[in-house]
Amino acid sequence: MASVKLEDCSQTLELNVNIKDEEVEEKIRTTVSHGYHVETFSTSREHQQEDQRAKKSHHCPHCEKIFPFLSKLKIHLKTHTGEKPYSCPDCGTRFSQLSHLKSHERLHTGEKPYSCSDCGKRFKTLYDLKVHQRTHTGDKPYVCSDCGKCFTTSTHLKVHQRTHTGEKPFFCPDCGTRFSTFSHLKTHERIHTGEKPYSCSDCGKRFKTLYDLKVHQRTHTGDKPYVCSDCGKCFTTSTHLKVHQRTHTGEKPYYCSDCGKCFKTSNELKVHQRTHTGEKPFFCPDCGKCFTISTHLKVHQRTHTGEKPYYCSDCGKCFKTSNELKVHQRTHSGEKPFFCPDCVKGFKTSTQLKVHQRTHTGEKPFFCSDCGASFSHLGTLKTHQLIHTGETYTHCLTSALTVENASKHQLS
Repeated sequence: MASVKLEDCSQTLELNVNIKDEEVEEKIRTTVSHGYHVETFSTSREHQQEDQRAKKSHHCPHCEKIFPFLSKLKIHLKTHTGEKPYSCPDCGTRFSQLSHLKSHERLHTGEKPYSCSDCGKRFKTLYDLKVHQRTHTGDKPYVCSDCGKCFTTSTHLKVHQRTHTGEKPFFCPDCGTRFSTFSHLKTHERIHTGEKPYSCSDCGKRFKTLYDLKVHQRTHTGDKPYVCSDCGKCFTTSTHLKVHQRTHTGEKPYYCSDCGKCFKTSNELKVHQRTHTGEKPFFCPDCGKCFTISTHLKVHQRTHTGEKPYYCSDCGKCFKTSNELKVHQRTHSGEKPFFCPDCVKGFKTSTQLKVHQRTHTGEKPFFCSDCGASFSHLGTLKTHQLIHTGETYTHCLTSALTVENASKHQLS
C-alpha cells in the first residue's frame, strides 16, 4: 500500500492506492504531477469494484453457470435437485419458485393483472404481456441459426430447432410414440384416455384440443376466415385452404414409395398405401365387413340402418351419400359434365364415361374364371356367369345377355 499526499489550495488529499507493479506506480506519479488526482481515484475505485464483483460471483457446482447474487444461485440449484417447496392449495401442483406459484394461482382465480395498452387484452403474467406486445410491434428477436426463421419467444425457437435436429424428447408411456413438444404429447395421450376436456356451448359436443373446439364452433357461426386468392373460396382452417390451393398449383407433395403415385395430402397417401398392404382397419360391427377408411364404413352402415340423410329438393328422393344425391340431381338439371374425347358424348358420372370409353378402346377388363371370356362391363360378366351356375337372372335390365340367350349358349 502506497501513501500519496497532494498539496492543492491549502488542502491535503491522501490516496490509498494498491500498487500492483512499477507501470501502475509510474502512471499515478504522472497523473499526480498534472493535478488530476480525482480521475486517478475514480479509476482505482473501478478496479476495486470489479474485483469485488468477481469475488461476489456465485458459480453453480453442477453446470458452471454464474450468478451475481447468492439468492439467484439458490433458485437455480432447485433445477438440479428437483426441489419444489411451494404448493398450490387448490390443486396441489408444486413449484420451485414462489413467483411461479403466484402465476399458477391465477389459473384458479382468473386474475389477469397485466393489460395491453394497444388492444386491452389482459394477461396473467408480465412475460405473457411482453410476448403479446410483439404481435403489435412485429418484433421477433429470436433467430434460427440454421434457416434464419424468426420467433417471438425463445421457447418457440427451441421447438422449431427440433425440426432441424429431429429431436423428440417427449414420449408416450402407453405406445412409445415420441413428440417434439410436451403439448403434442398431452394431446396424443387423450387418444388413450378418451379425455375430451373442451365442450361446445352450442351443441355440447366435446373435443380433445381447444383448437378443435374453435374450428368446430365455426360450423355454428359460419365463419370461414381463410380465403383462396385464386378463386375466392373460403375455408374454416388454414390447413383446408392450403390443401385446396394445390388444386390450382397442381402440387402433390406426398408420394407412394411403392408405386410412385403422388397425392395432395398425407391422408390420401395413407389411404392409398392400404391398397398395397391390404390393410382395412375399419370394420362393421353388424356384418364384419372391413374398409380402408372410416367414411366408407359410415356409408356402409347405412345399409343396415336404412338411413338416407341426403334428400333431393326437387323430388324428395333420399340417398345414403352426398355424392349419390349430386349425381341424381343431374337427372333434373340435365347436366352431363363428363365428355368423351373421342366422340364428345356427355355423361352424368365419371364411371359412365370410363365404361363408354371401352367401346373405343375395345378394353374388356372383366374375365370369367370358368371359361376365360372377357367383358367390358361387370354386369355383363355377372349375367354370363349364370350360364355356368345354371341360375336364372330375369331382373337385370342392363345385361347384354338375356335368359334366352343364356339357354342357347348352354345348348351349343
